[in-house]
Amino acid sequence: MKAFKVHKGKVAPLHRANIDTDQIVPKQFLKRIERTGFGEFLFYDWRRDQNGQLDPGFPLNHSRHKGASILVTGKNFGCGSSREHAVWALDDFGFRAVIAPSFADIFANNCVKNGVLTIVLSEAEVAQLVERATKHEDYQLTIDLQDCEVRDEHGFSAGFQVDEFTRHCLLNGLDDIGLTLQHEREITAYEAVHPAPVRLVS
Repeated sequence: MKAFKVHKGKVAPLHRANIDTDQIVPKQFLKRIERTGFGEFLFYDWRRDQNGQLDPGFPLNHSRHKGASILVTGKNFGCGSSREHAVWALDDFGFRAVIAPSFADIFANNCVKNGVLTIVLSEAEVAQLVERATKHEDYQLTIDLQDCEVRDEHGFSAGFQVDEFTRHCLLNGLDDIGLTLQHEREITAYEAVHPAPVRLVS
């Protein structure tokens, strides 16, 4: 998993509350067995019209937001089902962080496991970022996980909270497997004196 320390990137605003995981990636696209390739299905029903063409009115389709790696959105983002595909779609599309007033717990946990940072700011701060992303061409934010701060080049600065375990995992690029492999020496030593049982074939 890619480590997250300090990230500077373009911002895409999607100021809607209660965006659920079925809107993030609709259920008909959950048949893939890979974790990649879901980016094209992100917000599919909103990004595309009934003919499957990109809707120019949807924020993520605006040329000014092309290549955005930071999503600013409304409260309770990621509610609904627990599908991890929602995070895979965001990650595959290029988002490294999502900023919102609140997140669904399971979605936020899935983000940590995939190296995507969720940042909780107040509704007033989120509204300010949405306004700036709409007003300024190529609006960018710097997210500093080491100092737990979000800032821009126009005077905005806000601190955010993240629990120390999550911060440790993201700063060091550790998913569940990476955390386990930190104890590889102890695991190897244990297995050396506890060989796997022999299975008898009848």
